[in-house]
Amino acid sequence: MASRIRSHAWISGTVLVLTVIMTGAAPVGAAETGPFGWPLRPRPTVERPFDKPEHNWLPGHRGVDLAGTDGQSVLAAGDGIVVFAGTVAGKPVVSIDHEGGLRTTYEPVRAHVSVGARVHRGTPIGTLVAGHDGCPAPACLHWGVRRESSIHSRREYIDPLGLLHEVPVRLKPLDPAV
Repeated sequence: MASRIRSHAWISGTVLVLTVIMTGAAPVGAAETGPFGWPLRPRPTVERPFDKPEHNWLPGHRGVDLAGTDGQSVLAAGDGIVVFAGTVAGKPVVSIDHEGGLRTTYEPVRAHVSVGARVHRGTPIGTLVAGHDGCPAPACLHWGVRRESSIHSRREYIDPLGLLHEVPVRLKPLDPAV
């Protein structure tokens, strides 16, 4: 009986770890730490992951698509200054510059902030608009991050999920003797 319980606990733990690894998701109650957080609440599912192109001009997916709802509040992922709030190619977009040469971009988002506004992590910056192409959910937030060029490096797109510092999952044995 005890070996059966251990086996069940091991299988359950393995499934949880594989789910976290495959989805990039920590448990819903995991605490966020660090200067950046999720731009949607509650924590969204990633519908389409980051796919960095080999070169900036080649095809790829320069951000992540997060499932949301039409009209949902979109939050600043970190402290910064709004540098764009308008329309690009018919889509409403908000961009924020952060310390360290990072720029986050949120689309399609109807802006509630103006260029030059100082925002903090969790500040509502606009509302999500339905109809993001290529996303299976009725409304998706495309969240992108770009590191601006400096004397040491060129401008590059980075995975926004890498900005999140979540408490890692720690599995403990069901039986303390194990």
